[in-house]
Amino acid sequence: MTSLPRWVLLPAAVGFGLVALPLLAVVLSVDWGRFPALITSDSSRDAVLLSLRTSAAATGLCVVLGVPLALVLARTRGRVAAATRAGVLLPLVLPPVVGGLALLQAFGRRGLIGEHLSALGIDIAFSTTAVVLAQTFVALPFLVVGLEGALRTAGGRYEQVASTLGAPPTTVLLRVTLPLVLPGLASGAVLAFARALGEFGATLTFAGSLQGVTRTLPLEIYLQRETDPDAAVALSVVLIVVAIVVVFATAAGRQRAAP
Repeated sequence: MTSLPRWVLLPAAVGFGLVALPLLAVVLSVDWGRFPALITSDSSRDAVLLSLRTSAAATGLCVVLGVPLALVLARTRGRVAAATRAGVLLPLVLPPVVGGLALLQAFGRRGLIGEHLSALGIDIAFSTTAVVLAQTFVALPFLVVGLEGALRTAGGRYEQVASTLGAPPTTVLLRVTLPLVLPGLASGAVLAFARALGEFGATLTFAGSLQGVTRTLPLEIYLQRETDPDAAVALSVVLIVVAIVVVFATAAGRQRAAP
């Protein structure tokens, strides 16, 4: 390891403590004797199951839309590609509530697109579909960024060889490109799932908080904080465990992808 000044260790330790100590405090404050009952109440169970379903659907949507988007961004240059990349990354820096408001203006009953859908009897806002859209909105950049990086690292040499040998573009994509970047795709999908599972602001603004319909796990934690703090802490531990699994899964995927 490269030699470092000793003073660097102090701010590094403070930075790690700033992240680790609050999480440790949550774990230590759990009423472990009541933990199973706290996370299996009717409202908690509904929130967990809804979150898992919508996050899985959002992750699938991210893969369907994000893979082509990452391919286009990784294989094209110019101002249009740069502008598209900036637009895709925008949800990363926008406050989630602003993202939810934007979705509401687009897909709400009086929104840009929602007004026409409502005329056809299709209402998206404040429904389970709205939860999936909100989660996809905030999670899509994670998959696109990770996969685009993997595509750029892999390069286009093998694709060119396959094309030279007469393989059509679709065959090259399915038999060469995607297998090469599969670890990056898996890591991006895992990150997208975790981001979707933890989404709060956009979901609350665009979908509301209806038990069993739009009240996801983060919303349930927020509500339980006022009525049953022990349940809120227990459910927070569930999300922390999911986050730890995601971190280790992503690290393992990167190690497998490393040459």
